[in-house]
Amino acid sequence: MQWEHLTALALFAFVSTFTPGPNNLMLMTSGANVGFNRTLPHMLGITIGFPVMVVLVGFGLVEVFDRYPIIHQVLKALSLAYLFYLAYQIARSQPPQEADTYKPLSFLQAASFQWVNPKGWSMALTAVTVYNPNNSLFGLALIAVIYALANIPSGTFWIIAGKQLQYFLTSAKRIRLFNYSMATLLVASTIPMI
Repeated sequence: MQWEHLTALALFAFVSTFTPGPNNLMLMTSGANVGFNRTLPHMLGITIGFPVMVVLVGFGLVEVFDRYPIIHQVLKALSLAYLFYLAYQIARSQPPQEADTYKPLSFLQAASFQWVNPKGWSMALTAVTVYNPNNSLFGLALIAVIYALANIPSGTFWIIAGKQLQYFLTSAKRIRLFNYSMATLLVASTIPMI
């Protein structure tokens, strides 16, 4: 991969991991509800799970979707259903003062979530097709490593942003409003997929 392509890939990975999407909204929500340490497994699940998805997409999952489009449609429906379920769980979370009902995603849940994350699919397909046109193993590995590295500061930023919201979220009413807002934004993030 040439230096110009590497720079463009790094910029694409950085921007695409920092922009709002399901992963970042859930990290911010978790940071606001349970803090940094309890959200760390969720962030690490994204950091490892997404690059694994990129590698598997590069190994031919795109061809499977081209050959059997129904699989793509089923995955899309499952993705939407799971995102709506997560939004519902966020919306019904109660403020910690009332009950500790908010449960952040575990490492495995967050890693698995990448497979039903519409923004994740878009990022993976774009990265593999644009930045690895020769389908080289080295190029694929490089994309995965760059995304893993980009996810660390991105995830950290969104968790800390959520944690900082705790200074504002000082009443049960504000926490409920925040959780409803995050659930609404999560559902809204599915609009491009629909």
